[in-house]
Amino acid sequence: MNISASYKKFFKRYGPVIFIMSFFSIVVITSFYFILQPKVSLPIYSPSMVSEELVEEDIRYVKKYHSISNFSLTNQNGELINQEFYQNKIYIADFFFTTCPDICPKMTENMGYLQNELKNQTDVLLVSFSVTPNIDSVSVLRAYADLKGVDDSKWNLFTGSKKDIYELARKSFLVAKNDGDGGKYDMIHTENFVLIDKENRIRGFYDGTNEVEMNKLLKDVKILQNSYLD
Repeated sequence: MNISASYKKFFKRYGPVIFIMSFFSIVVITSFYFILQPKVSLPIYSPSMVSEELVEEDIRYVKKYHSISNFSLTNQNGELINQEFYQNKIYIADFFFTTCPDICPKMTENMGYLQNELKNQTDVLLVSFSVTPNIDSVSVLRAYADLKGVDDSKWNLFTGSKKDIYELARKSFLVAKNDGDGGKYDMIHTENFVLIDKENRIRGFYDGTNEVEMNKLLKDVKILQNSYLD
């Protein structure tokens, strides 16, 4: 019997067994690979982890248990919205004003991009706080929302007390680059987008004018969503 015939006889007899063993070996190795992979998670930001210029002095050294304070503000439809609206939701927040000529148009464009990318993700919402609420009335926000293609079910534009909004920026979202408590001549101008989890905690900061950062933000949203599946 030649060697070729011997091989054919061997594989005819043991081929199915070899195939099954090889298949299960691949399954086991792959399973162990994924089990042993380190779990990817996002940091939970506290004031002590953020640049001092972005945080009020009285909370700069807080190291844990930081969360977004409750708020009650009016959206583009004249509806009074508070933190309960975002219960069990992930959301992305920024601070803008409708008459901003420089960074805000790009930020709003990128929020629109996120809105489109996340349109089927019902657990993720968008929030934009006006830093000139005395100018950005409900009617102004409504016109701006229509112009920018805002989906009201996905994205709230907020107006209200300037003092309350500025306190949110400095003491909750940790994004204000200047002092000021919302007085007449105070102005917050920040490009930051902030990712908030279902427990109202900060999980990431992103440059809202940068498209690469938007893709990173989308990836982080997915990581955060997956963390609630465990």
